[in-house]
Amino acid sequence: MATPLDSRIQWLHLQIFEERYPNAYRISEKFGISHRQAQRDIEYLKIKMNAPLKYDAAKKGFYYSEPFALPSYFSQANEGDYTEIISRLNQTRLSDVGESETMQMQIPFSAEISVSDKLGILALKDFIVSTKSKNTFLCEFHNVDLFLGMLFTLDADVSIISPEWLRERAVSYAERILKNNK
Repeated sequence: MATPLDSRIQWLHLQIFEERYPNAYRISEKFGISHRQAQRDIEYLKIKMNAPLKYDAAKKGFYYSEPFALPSYFSQANEGDYTEIISRLNQTRLSDVGESETMQMQIPFSAEISVSDKLGILALKDFIVSTKSKNTFLCEFHNVDLFLGMLFTLDADVSIISPEWLRERAVSYAERILKNNK
């Protein structure tokens, strides 16, 4: 049975993000789909999702020519109130929060962050999907504001390495908070 497109796109995105240079052959092998379907998945990511996808002939696979995050759609009963969810994220996984409160699509945003504090890393465990180096992690999240709110509540030094748009949004939020509280 073929896997849904969103699962294949998530896998493809993660492989590219982690610089593993996936190609149509690896996608078809991984998901048991035809080589042509795997090529259509790559075309979908590049054309429909506007991914800055390039092919490296030497490595025989695809890479992003600039930072890129997959789009996500997130719906919350009361989108303005994240306090309860943020506090529960420290105790449980986001997927366990409850269907009546949170509905999410399969394709998350991703970000590479640096956190040197062990307690900060522990607090972000529900977002961290892989370790890039000792203090650098790949995180996935479905709601930008919820993720940034979590970063702001940490008592740790956190740097957003990529994507640039997420770092800019965090700086903009912080500047607005500082301006409003002078």
